[in-house]
Amino acid sequence: MIDDEIEEAINDQINAELYSAYIYLSMAADLGERGLDGFETWMHSQFIEETNHAMRLYQYLESRGGRVKLEEIEKPKIEWDSPLEIFKDAYEHEQYVTGRINDLADLAEEKNDRATLQMLQWFIDEQVEEEESAEEIVDKLEMIGDDSRGLMMLDKDLGQRPMASVFPVKAEEGEEE
Repeated sequence: MIDDEIEEAINDQINAELYSAYIYLSMAADLGERGLDGFETWMHSQFIEETNHAMRLYQYLESRGGRVKLEEIEKPKIEWDSPLEIFKDAYEHEQYVTGRINDLADLAEEKNDRATLQMLQWFIDEQVEEEESAEEIVDKLEMIGDDSRGLMMLDKDLGQRPMASVFPVKAEEGEEE
């Protein structure tokens, strides 16, 4: 059985991951309205990744005998002034999520919960990639400035990102996954 405080913290992180997904979906909508289909595709993939992160935590909590308790998801921002502002917000949000994951790892360490700490290592590694990816796009957008041709080239490049696959839901006993 999982510690009550860790259970509560993981439930809170599930909500945070679903909120992250919601933010990225809102960003995708804004970018789609601008006709930046590649940027929109990139954000749709982020939406799926964040949903997968929530499901990874959900399934972990269940596997440890914890109770998943879903809470209300905060309404995300819906408009930005530019793609650069969107990606700056995405980068700042990823830094925030990294802090949350680190706090969760600190709690698992404090509670001597090695299984949770081991599971969180995947998230710690993932956050390094998430921050790096968002920062790289911010840097490119800052270099591009007001050059519409550069923006369109980056849009095309970001549209090549493979769509994240949906996290597999556990099969019932006796069923194939």
